[in-house]
Parts: sequence; C-alpha cells; structure tokens
Amino acid sequence: MVGSAIWRLLEKKGYTNLIGKSSKELDLRNQDDVIRFFNKTKPEIVIDAAAKVGGIWANQQHPYTFLLENLQIQNNLIDASHLFDCEKFIFLGSSCIYPKLAKQPIREEYLLTGSLEPSNEGYAIAKIAGVKACEAIRKQYGKDFVSLMPSNLYGSYDNFDLESSHVLPAMVRKFDDAKESNETVYLWGSGSPMREFLHVDDLADAVYFTLNNNLGGHLYNVGSATEISIKSLAELIQRIVGHQGKIIWDQSKPDGTPRKLMDSSKFYDLGWKPKIGLETGIENTYQWFLKNKDQIKEVKFK
Repeated sequence: MVGSAIWRLLEKKGYTNLIGKSSKELDLRNQDDVIRFFNKTKPEIVIDAAAKVGGIWANQQHPYTFLLENLQIQNNLIDASHLFDCEKFIFLGSSCIYPKLAKQPIREEYLLTGSLEPSNEGYAIAKIAGVKACEAIRKQYGKDFVSLMPSNLYGSYDNFDLESSHVLPAMVRKFDDAKESNETVYLWGSGSPMREFLHVDDLADAVYFTLNNNLGGHLYNVGSATEISIKSLAELIQRIVGHQGKIIWDQSKPDGTPRKLMDSSKFYDLGWKPKIGLETGIENTYQWFLKNKDQIKEVKFK
C-alpha cells in the first residue's frame, strides 16, 4: 500500500529513474541479496516502505515473526544505504513505537519513556530500533537519514484479510461481506479506543516533502491531527458501505492502546499539511475495494 502510493506520486511529479522490487523479486530479509541489489543499482535515495505488518490478532499470534523479520528488513536496508553512501534515507515507522499510556497528543520526545502496548510489542521494538539506527548514523556520520512516524494508515492496496489486517480495512471487509443480507457484524473490543487515521496518499505527499527538504532532525510524527473512536469509525464505515444490520462488540477481545493521537506540529511547522479528510478517504478506499476485491489475496503468517 505505502510503496505503491509513493511510486504513483513520484511518477506524477515527473520522477523517471525509479527503482523498486516486490518481496517476491527481492527478499529484504537476506543481507547478501540486499547488498547485491545495491551494488547493481547504486541508488542515490532510499525510501524504506517495506515491513511485515498486521492487526492485533496477527501481532499476538506471531510476535517473533514481526520482531525478527522487521529487524532484518530495515537493518539490511539501513546498513546498505550507509555502505553505498546514499544521499538520503527515509525510514517509515509507526505510532506504535510510543508508550501505551503516553501523554496525549504524543510528541517525538516521548519515545522510550514508558511501556509499550503488549499486543504489538515485537513490531514496535523493531521499529524503535530502526529509528535509533537512523539517529545514530546521523550522529556518527552526518548523513541525512530521517524517520517519519505515520498514524494509522489506510487507502488503496491495503490489506483486507480478516486475520491479518488493521482495524479500518478489516471493518470495510466485514461490513461489505455482511451487506447483502444485512447480517450482524461482530467487532473486537468495546469500541471506546480513540485512533488517528492518515490516508496513504497523504503519507506519500509527506515523503515527497521530505525528499525535497532538509528537515534538520531525525524523527517526525506525520498524522492527520484528528481522532475518532473505534465505535464512531465503525458507524461511519457501515454508513459508507450501506450495511443496515446490527453491530455487536465482543468485549472479551482486547482494545489495544486506549488513545493514540500524535502531535505532528513539528512536521507541520516545516510547511506540510494533510489534505484528505477521513470520510472522503474511506469512500475512495471502499470504491477501490469494490473494484478489486475479486483479486485481493489473503495474507497468511507462518
């Protein structure tokens, strides 16, 4: 989702010398393969949009997979970018790097000031390691390695698999599956947690902004600065999809972090702002889903 959005925007902006590989073409977990790829292509700028991601269930069931594979992917890319002296490296992380009970809105300096959300701790620890690696390279070698921490992302090419997707695309899938017969939709938790969502095209625009500016720091939050409860999100998606059945909240399932609103003012002050509102973004995402749902593949974890 993220890589394709960035690629589309760069092409639209006139970039032509783009290099990219799918996970089937290049296994970023394999250091030798990554080194050979860098030696052959000699990239000047690297945008790390690769990661193994999933929702609460996937993270809980496969903590070692999320920890190890994300460490392998990002370490290989960061080190190769350093070894081959790339001009700029942009590392994309997640708001889950911050403490579960961090003061709201969450500022960049709150990193490592408290315990993480246990349900996705492995993924968060891996991403924190990536942030600190980029910071260390800036300090030791003076290189332009920057970390952007987006809020919850959604949009075209998202993962809509019910076992491994994040909350917003999972809801889109559930309500669409239940739409025809207006079946009851069962959702996890109480619906009370608050979340901030950013359309992936806005993140792509933030990456483009970073490409064309020397930000001066190593870590920036990138969010929409608006939040919504999971219950209100469900009702909004239900209305957009056109499902008219009941919603039942399974409170035996975890809620995750109670609130996760990021303070993106440091990045906003540099001159960037998001453009896509949540309702418009969900409507566009649902239309993409309808056009492509027959081709959407299930994502399974080992």
